Amino acid sequence: MNIRNICIVLCAFLSFVVSSQNDNETLLTIEGEAINVGEFLRLYNKNLDLVKDDSQKDINTYLELFINYRLKLKEAQRLGLDNDANYKKEFTSYRKQLVKNYISENKVTDQLVKEAYDRLQYDIKASHVLILKNPEQQDTLTAYNELLKHRDLLLKEGFEATKNKIHNGSSVLVEDLGYFSAFKMVYDFESVAYKTKPGTVSMPFKTDFGYHVVRVDEKRPSRGTATAAHIMISLNQKDSLVDPETRINAVYKKLQQGESFEALAKQFSDDKSSSRNGGELRPFKSGQLSSIAFEDAVFGIKKPGDLIGPILTDYGWHIIKLIKIEPIPNYEEAKRNIQAQVKRDSRSKLINSAMVKELSQRYTINKNDTTEDYFINTIKPSYFAGQLQLPEDFDANTLVLSVNDSIYTYGDFIQHLKSKQRTYMRKKVAIKDLVSKELNLFIENSILKYREDNLEDEDEAFAEVLQEYRDGLLLFDLMEKEIWNKAAKDTVGLKSYYAEHTSNYIWKDRIDMIMASTSDNETAVKVQNYLKVGKKNTEIEKILNSDKSQKVIFTKGIFETSNDKLPQTLVLEEGVSNVYVHNEGFHVLQINKVLKSKPKTLEETKGTVINDYQNHIENQWIDGLKKRFKVNVNKDVLFKLKSKINN
Repeated sequence: MNIRNICIVLCAFLSFVVSSQNDNETLLTIEGEAINVGEFLRLYNKNLDLVKDDSQKDINTYLELFINYRLKLKEAQRLGLDNDANYKKEFTSYRKQLVKNYISENKVTDQLVKEAYDRLQYDIKASHVLILKNPEQQDTLTAYNELLKHRDLLLKEGFEATKNKIHNGSSVLVEDLGYFSAFKMVYDFESVAYKTKPGTVSMPFKTDFGYHVVRVDEKRPSRGTATAAHIMISLNQKDSLVDPETRINAVYKKLQQGESFEALAKQFSDDKSSSRNGGELRPFKSGQLSSIAFEDAVFGIKKPGDLIGPILTDYGWHIIKLIKIEPIPNYEEAKRNIQAQVKRDSRSKLINSAMVKELSQRYTINKNDTTEDYFINTIKPSYFAGQLQLPEDFDANTLVLSVNDSIYTYGDFIQHLKSKQRTYMRKKVAIKDLVSKELNLFIENSILKYREDNLEDEDEAFAEVLQEYRDGLLLFDLMEKEIWNKAAKDTVGLKSYYAEHTSNYIWKDRIDMIMASTSDNETAVKVQNYLKVGKKNTEIEKILNSDKSQKVIFTKGIFETSNDKLPQTLVLEEGVSNVYVHNEGFHVLQINKVLKSKPKTLEETKGTVINDYQNHIENQWIDGLKKRFKVNVNKDVLFKLKSKINN
């Protein structure tokens, strides 16, 4: 999570509740601004379950956090950061995104959610021919007729022949889309694909990209969600002893000899995020991974516990073990997640139309019935050439429609037409059709805009979330200006802080070593004896390993003694170690050098020092804010509040 997101989360944690209160006693004032008990208590209760540090559940500690937070907002306002152009731009952008989650029409949304859920039960394998939209050269009728010819070719000669004959990479694309499911394609394309029977080709249709025909080759039941584990040997190795392909084959031999998959993953896998868990990965769905080869391999395993490999991907060599495959959850379990996807998808256009219909019954809307005729007679063919000529008596203030107390005028509609002008340039569209389509869209957008502009007054939950983000964004800008940038640029202060706190930045004990890992004590003792007489790891491998048997694997490098790959009871002495049992295996180490604990240099730990220095500056800065802004806590009210919470 980046710093900006941390600030936004912090503000959600310390959000100011803007709803009406039951308890109006003033708990505290900050520079004359009163905060009552009801506001604070609701805030405290709202966030109680989010607090992991029990000390912050104490009223005094929590009150201190809240005061510090409000002091920072006061300072941001004093500095005028809430009027900064970049702040306003980003806040406006966020508000537009947030609005989408609060403007919906439930009936249509539910229908789209159910449709998407039904489609998620299947994967479609398809290819398509796409004539890219080019208004200057291609009208709908021409594209339609051309696609009919391509459709016949796709039906009669198949994908490869069609691609060889007509694909040019610029205006005509013939593409194998592989397998996909709901939400992977634009909604119009997805709908046609799911309605096309396997083995057939659709009739021509249009999306925002251009004009298509789609050939569906297969419709298979969804493969569900897979959970798998893997041992990965990276193609980029720091260990000079490791050739990735040789190492993965060595590990695979050990698996064939009956050694534990989980133990070998802990010992040898280069995927640090999964090796500690015996190689287990997070669950994933078909189409979710960036590596198709890995995904297909997992879903191709017959039953849980079976292995496949070694296989090569762009990331390295893998041995994969299937843990389980789960089918798609039932509708009620999946509904909430799908609903969020529907609102982000192109399906949202259908939701908007339904929403306008519902709002039209809620709001007082008056329309000027003469608008369409006026603009049909006003708009000239020059519009399609990029020119918009208006008569001298054009009155921009004439009403198009009103929504409650908001008015949308001829001038507003002209701006709408200008914004659409590029779309229509050099197109053969009847002016009547143009005006009718764009006027309907303008009226729909105006009603939705009124809803968006007044959403804070109509939806309390929206107002609360928006306030959280507004404050969080403001806090980020303030901290960046007053703390983070200052700490990063203050090299003298940073060096001084490091010098005063060097004892906080210490290397743990480390060893420069070669470690032999095996599955049995007898082999480990043999390795130990060979190392003691001076044999190198390459000689030992030739003696103990063969084409049919992998007895030992060596690892080389500098490791902190706390590393999971090393035995916890390891004696830190140079030379050949005892045999240790660790991670379900037997290990012998040749310790070349023991690197004792010592202070890290500033360069070695600069990121941590900067973070600590920032906290140091922030604490001093907050002390200054407490002097700048007067804070008064009503102790009598606080005492009663504590009693209320304790009871």
